[in-house]
This record gives sequence, C-alpha cells and structure tokens, in this order.
Amino acid sequence: MSVKTNTLYDLPTQDGKASKVTNKLREHKELIAALVSGLLILFTWSMEGYLSHNLWILLHLTAFIIGGYFKAKEGITETIQNKELNVEMLMVLAAIGSSAIGYWTEGAILIFIFALSGALETYTMNRSNREIAALMDLQPEEATRIIEGKKEVVPVSSLHIDDVIYVRAGERIPADGSIIQGSTAIDESAITGESIPVTKGDSNEVFAGTVALDGSISIQITKPANQTVFQKIIEMVQTAKEEKSPSQLFIEKFEGAYVKTVLAMVVLMMFIPYFLFNWSLLESIYRAMILLVVASPCALVASIMPATLSAISNSAKKGVLFKGGVHIENMSHMKAIAFDKTGTLTKGKPEVTNFIIHPDYDEHVIMTTVWAIEQESTHPLAVAITDYCSEEAIIDKLFIDNVITASGNGVNAEINGEHWRIGKPAYIGFSSFFDPYTKDLAAEGKTIVYVKKEATIVALIALKDTVRKDSVKAIKQLKQLGIYTIMLTGDHDLTAKAIAKEAKIDHYAANCLPKDKVDYLKQIKNKYHHIAMVGDGINDGPALATANLGIAMGEGTDVALETADVVLMKNDLTKITNAISVSKKMNTIIKQNIWFSLSVILLLITTNFLQILDLPLGVVGHEGSTILVILNGLRLLK
Repeated sequence: MSVKTNTLYDLPTQDGKASKVTNKLREHKELIAALVSGLLILFTWSMEGYLSHNLWILLHLTAFIIGGYFKAKEGITETIQNKELNVEMLMVLAAIGSSAIGYWTEGAILIFIFALSGALETYTMNRSNREIAALMDLQPEEATRIIEGKKEVVPVSSLHIDDVIYVRAGERIPADGSIIQGSTAIDESAITGESIPVTKGDSNEVFAGTVALDGSISIQITKPANQTVFQKIIEMVQTAKEEKSPSQLFIEKFEGAYVKTVLAMVVLMMFIPYFLFNWSLLESIYRAMILLVVASPCALVASIMPATLSAISNSAKKGVLFKGGVHIENMSHMKAIAFDKTGTLTKGKPEVTNFIIHPDYDEHVIMTTVWAIEQESTHPLAVAITDYCSEEAIIDKLFIDNVITASGNGVNAEINGEHWRIGKPAYIGFSSFFDPYTKDLAAEGKTIVYVKKEATIVALIALKDTVRKDSVKAIKQLKQLGIYTIMLTGDHDLTAKAIAKEAKIDHYAANCLPKDKVDYLKQIKNKYHHIAMVGDGINDGPALATANLGIAMGEGTDVALETADVVLMKNDLTKITNAISVSKKMNTIIKQNIWFSLSVILLLITTNFLQILDLPLGVVGHEGSTILVILNGLRLLK
C-alpha cells in the first residue's frame, strides 16, 4: 500500500492515515458488524422495560441484519451456486424459527455468536493472506535498466532475459540474475531465512526480493519476472491455501447430507412428540427450534480449516512451504524418508579435505604453483582447489606456458621452464610414497588428485562433497521419531558408502539412474506404505513425484521445486522434523476439535429431548463450542 508523504520530513499525510484506517475497517468489517450487533442486543435486552414492543422488535431485526448479513449472503450464494443447503442457511433458519415462536433475543444472540465465529474464521484467512501480501511487498515493481550506457526506470514486468539492470546500495533486487559488475553484501533472508548477509561479486547469482546492502551492482537478467524464485514462493503459498486436506474434503461432503438430515429431524420433532408423548404443540415446536440450533454442525465444519491455515502460515514463517493442506496432514504419517545425496545430504560441491605435500618439497611453492595452474581451469575440482590454495599461496609472478587440458583427466603446464601435471592418479602415475594415503582416502569416498613436477609426484589432494552439518542432526532426529532413512545416489558405491556412514543413514543404494530411484521407492513403499523423498535436482523429479510426499531443497532446480509437495526454503534438513511436529500438532488439534464438537452436539440434542435444555443455553452451548474450536486451531499460529 502506498502512503503519500510530505517531501521535507517524509511524514504520512492525513490522506495516508485515512487510507490506513479505511483498509483496517474493510479488513475487520465482519468483526465490527458482529460486535455492533452484540452491543445492540445488549442495549435492547437491558432497556426492555423502557421500550415499546414495536421498537423492541425493530432493534432486534436491526441486530439480525447487521450481524447476519455476511453469513446469510454467503449461505444464500453458495446454496444457489451448489444447489445444496449449507450450515449458514441452517443457522439463518434457526434464527428465523426462534423469532417465529417469540424468542427474539435468543435468535439475535444466535446470529451474533455465529457472526463472531465467522469473523474469527475470516481473521484466520486474513492472517494467511497477510503472509502472501508481506511477500509481495518485498518484490519491487520498478527496475533501473541500462541501455547503451543510459539508465531508465521501467516496470519489472517489462524486463527480458539478458537485460542489464542497475541496483544501488540499499535497494531491493527486482529480478533474478547474475552480477556482471560490482560487489555487495546481500541480505537473502527473504529467500533463505538466513540473517547473515552473503558477499557476492562477478558471476554470482542473485535473487529478486533480496537487498544489496553496501555496494551498487549491475545484474544481467537470467529469468523472466514471472519465473523468479521469489515469484515461485508466492505461487506455492497461494496454492497451499487453495488445496484442501482429505479431512476438509470429507467434512464438506458430509455437511450437505447432515444439513438435510437435521431439517428432516426438525420437521419430525415438531409433530411426533405432540402425538406420541402428549407434549403441547408449542413445546414440540420449541424443542424443534432448539434442535435446529444445537444440531447444526458449525463447530464440526470449523474444526479443520482454521487449524490447517494456521499450520501452513506457521510453517511458511519458519521456511517450510506446503503446497496444500493434504501435504501438511500427511507429513506426520511418514514411516520412511529417502534422500538424494548431492546437494541434499551434501553441500553439492567438492571441497579440499586433505592436501599432503612430499616432505622434500616446499609447501608454499607447491600450493602457489597448483593455484596458478588451476586458475586456468573452470572444472569444479579446479575451483575447489584454487579456493583452498588461495589462502596459503604466495602470489609470485609465475610464467605459465603451454597449458593443455586433458579432458576428464587433468591439466598440463609449464612454469619457469618446468613441466607440471595435475590430475587423476591413473593419468599421472603412481607413487610408493603416496599410495598408502591414496588407499585410505579413497576408502573414505574422496576423489584423489596428484601433482607431478617433472618426473616426481610431489603432492596429493583429496576432495569430497562434504556432508551438511544439519544432515547428520536431521537424520538423528528422524531416527528418534522411528523413521527409516535411505540414501539414493547416482554416485559409485565407495563414495555412497562413506557418505551414508558419515550421515548415519540406515541404508543406501548407489549407481542409481532416475528410473532406479523410482523403482527403489516403489519397493520401499510396499514395505513402509507412507514414504517421503527429499531431493534437489532434475534427476530427482520422477522420485519426488513417486513418493507419497516430495520434499525439495529451496536451492534446488525448477523441476524439483515444481514437482515437490513441500519446499525447505532454508535448505535445512532439520526443518523436516519441525514440519513433522507441526503436522502432528495440527492433526491432534483437528481430532480434538472433531470429538469435542460431536460430543457437544450429542449432549445438547440429548438434553433437549429430555426437556432439560432451553433455547438460550442451547445457543450459548452450540455457538460457544464453535468459537472454542476456532480458537483451538488458531493456537498453531504461535
């Protein structure tokens, strides 16, 4: 929402304040109407001895209209659209029936409490909508585009792939892209949830919705505005709100049949006790009206949706996005979880874990030379080696000649007239000095690289895609919950075994192609019935779709994000146990709500038939239970 400001002091104008007040009134209009209705009822009841009968009825009618407008409108609209009676219509009929037999105040109170419960339900929905609105506010609507050296402000929607935009220090980045000039610390908390800024420069990827804190940068657009990571987050939250859980779908189907049954029972109640039990006709009709009030399944209908929306909103704030109520309901049912290795259990890129130098050679000279040669390569292993060596390397002027890359094997170069070679042991040769190290490190699943000067192997470098710290913690937590863990990877058996051992995975399968992962998941499903798959790559897409619940890492590929049912935006696997905990709480609250609402309905119907319950208590008991189940569901917002 834009607020007009005074140029000098940047203070909101009166128009801005009025706009805020107007929006607040619109947002809470149902609650305001319910409260006005309640105050009107209280005034009419307290002044009954001083008001004329006609004015007394008129005030009640006014309370009916003010309090019942929104729910009556909703009920009539849905009845016409679906050609099916609903709870809203049942309550309207109950209020009309109460008034028809002279219980105007009770009928008005019924409408008031029903309107109040409806306002609470709307509040839950608005809280959920607010999450989306807050996200959308973080995405700029305009960007500064650079064309032939000139800067122009344009709508973000008009940006195209390969356009270059300029972002000043302190500004929010308007689109996904890659930095081509400048460097800055970037606050990525909107995407990853991490509060510590990340320093980025040339060729680093940046995302829409993040903030360039202390430096201006030029960015080349890599994705259209409607396909940014940020936009996908918004779409996933919206989808989650619209998709209903199995419990919710069951209640909605049940509601129509239940309403018809209640209306049939009310008609029978009007006459059968009169003929069979010698009740007066007035008593039969009175008891029928109470039945109409207390048998309405308002609390039952409100048992699920507020709790589900609260759980989805709660999880979204903690970096776990569910694409629907069905998925958050199923989360706690998982008996086994399969993990991809690279990028899921591990960081997804190799790191140097060991750098062993022959004692006859100088460490700094070797590291400087290796750094200089590997600078000429863009291979992931070369990048990891240069990152490691850059901290120790003495950057002298090295004259590198005749750099030749042996594809898939290594690299050759001449430095100051000396021939150097860096690559696989099979390409470089073998060394009696390094062989024992090679065997031990290879057994740990590490990739071995030799450094050879002239005819002598002078150093050994071991690299490994290291296990995330949170992976070990997450696996431990899952085991404590009794969940069986499996790792499915396309890597060879030696590496898979080492990673599985380090992460303390129950079982692993190596050399898996995408189809192999799917086949393996089907086998697991036959044994454990409810399984989840966690992955981040394109090759994980089929497995994510096959599992009962697909979970994608937030930094994963578009295919993984679109296929999965749940997204871990912070790439923290421990969030899975948090999500399971929220799912369990939600399912427990829903069960509590359903049993509580059914018990109250049964109690009220029984006491009504025994002629113990009167209409005012019936109204309070029924509508009070509805408010209680909604408030119980709202506990998940915390």
